[in-house]
Amino acid sequence: MRTEFFTGLNARLGGLCLSFMLTVLLLGMFSSSAWAQEAQAPPAATPGFDKGDVAWMLTATLLVLMMVVPGLALFYGGLVRAKNVLSVLSQVLVVFSLVLLLWVAYGYSAVFSAGNAFFGSFSEFAFLKGFTPDSVGNTPIAGLPDFLFVAFQSTFAGITTALIVGAFAERIRFRAVLLFSALWFTLSYIPMAHIVWGGGYLGEMGAIDFAGGTVVHINAGVAGLVAAWFVGKRIGYGQTALKPHNLPLTWIGAMLLWVGWFGFNAGSAAAADTVAALAFLNTVLATAAAVLGWTLVEAVTRGHPSALGAASGAVAGLVGVTPACGTVGPLGAIVIGFVTGMVCVWGVTGLKRLLKADDTADVFGVHGVGGIVGALLTGVFSAQSLGGTRADLDIGHQLWVQAVSVGFTVLWSAAVTAVILVVVRALVGLRVSEDAERTGLDVTTHGESAYEV
Repeated sequence: MRTEFFTGLNARLGGLCLSFMLTVLLLGMFSSSAWAQEAQAPPAATPGFDKGDVAWMLTATLLVLMMVVPGLALFYGGLVRAKNVLSVLSQVLVVFSLVLLLWVAYGYSAVFSAGNAFFGSFSEFAFLKGFTPDSVGNTPIAGLPDFLFVAFQSTFAGITTALIVGAFAERIRFRAVLLFSALWFTLSYIPMAHIVWGGGYLGEMGAIDFAGGTVVHINAGVAGLVAAWFVGKRIGYGQTALKPHNLPLTWIGAMLLWVGWFGFNAGSAAAADTVAALAFLNTVLATAAAVLGWTLVEAVTRGHPSALGAASGAVAGLVGVTPACGTVGPLGAIVIGFVTGMVCVWGVTGLKRLLKADDTADVFGVHGVGGIVGALLTGVFSAQSLGGTRADLDIGHQLWVQAVSVGFTVLWSAAVTAVILVVVRALVGLRVSEDAERTGLDVTTHGESAYEV
């Protein structure tokens, strides 16, 4: 029976992969003619890039890559039970890899080319048409090689989609994860990135999101909550303790996230300059403050601070300061981190119980809640009167703009995610069988075990 299961599963996965490869090849054939004409054009003179900026952005891109694999993968991997750790590691890696390819195929073009308020053109820069190793000017950052900006932004798209994996871990089908991720990247990440960073209406409205509070964290956090509702609770949830199997693994993942986050935040300055330095310092301070905030709340409410709480506090602080890191002062960053750390304790306890969601790795409680708190406080502490960099900022007006951007992101992500999950459930199903869930996804989906006895 198990042989028949694996044979059928392999056939379906093989068909899915083959379909994806054929789609990419067909799209490449349609764009190859125009791409070849661009490539045959006389090479332009090599632009005078600032080598320091280029070196920093190469480093920042590498740091964000480290955030995902291994950082995020280890953080999530330690939070699940031993029988599912390889499934989570695999889902993070494969989803991230899938999105990187889709980003080059059409994602970059749809975010950063001219278009309407929600989407750019899916074909203008498809498969990086018109880009060459020496090209510049096809990206919003004129002082960087085009390929470098594409690479940096690809890691943002990849980690945002991979974040959602933690919400439905331990009970979802692998093929459902892949199909969901491809659709969600296309219909939720791309429009949100375009709306905020690519010339869409939230950007024009004046919403401040320096490195991804709305585009990344609220977007993924809300999607995780909706996905947890749709997939349903794990067997035994609320009846028996479903404990993390390896907290040191989670702790190491959190610290890798902190180190990698300097590329995420300071790299969003797109230059080795004073803005990057400000974002760098703010990322240090907000994270430290959030660790203390979370630890304090746990010590008071539970009677003892936990290692998992401190690590989760670090991630919450990183999330909270992400939209603000380039526009608030150091004291503002400390306040944002401390408040976010304290609020997110409630996000993963009281609020989680109210929402009745089995969000395995607390994607919404940390990224969704932390992103909302950070986005709103950005509208306060970016004012120069409170140590920020915006001399002309009206706090009341900016707070309203930030609230609109938060509300729009929540509604967009929730609605799009729900529709996608209905489609995925109809096409391939969402949840593994009860027997497979009890056995563990490492064995039933991937045919291997993390810890051989």
